[in-house]
Parts: sequence; structure tokens; C-alpha cells
Amino acid sequence: MTDEHPKDPLHGVTLEQIVISLVERFGFEELACRITLRCFTHDPSIKSSLTFLRKNPWAREKVERLYIRTMKKRPRK
Repeated sequence: MTDEHPKDPLHGVTLEQIVISLVERFGFEELACRITLRCFTHDPSIKSSLTFLRKNPWAREKVERLYIRTMKKRPRK
């Protein structure tokens, strides 16, 4: 049995943590420029974004990919 969790960059990270991290880093305006999703462009909030992303796996994948790219660029402490 192999343990694949160490290779999964999203292991242990909730969707809420991902969205909050991206909003703190970029803000909704910049986030909407990077990923064109209505939940980021029209009356955005963490709650409404989470609702949309949980119902739309294709959109969630885009957000997760941006998060992974962002985390790779962030210097480690």
C-alpha cells in the first residue's frame, strides 16, 4: 500500500482555506482577472464563492490549480 498524501499538494487543505488564501493574496478584483468566474466578479464573497465552487467541479479545479501555482511561488518559512 502506498501513501500518496505527501505528493498531493491539496491534502489537508479545505476549499475554504484555498479561497481565503487566494482572496487575501490577490483580492477579489485580481482573482477575477486571473480566473473569470462570476462568483469573483459580481458581488463576491467567500460564502457565495464556496457555494458556487462546491456545485461546479470544473470551476473548483481552476481555483485549485491557481492555488497550487501560487503556493509553489511562495517562499518557504
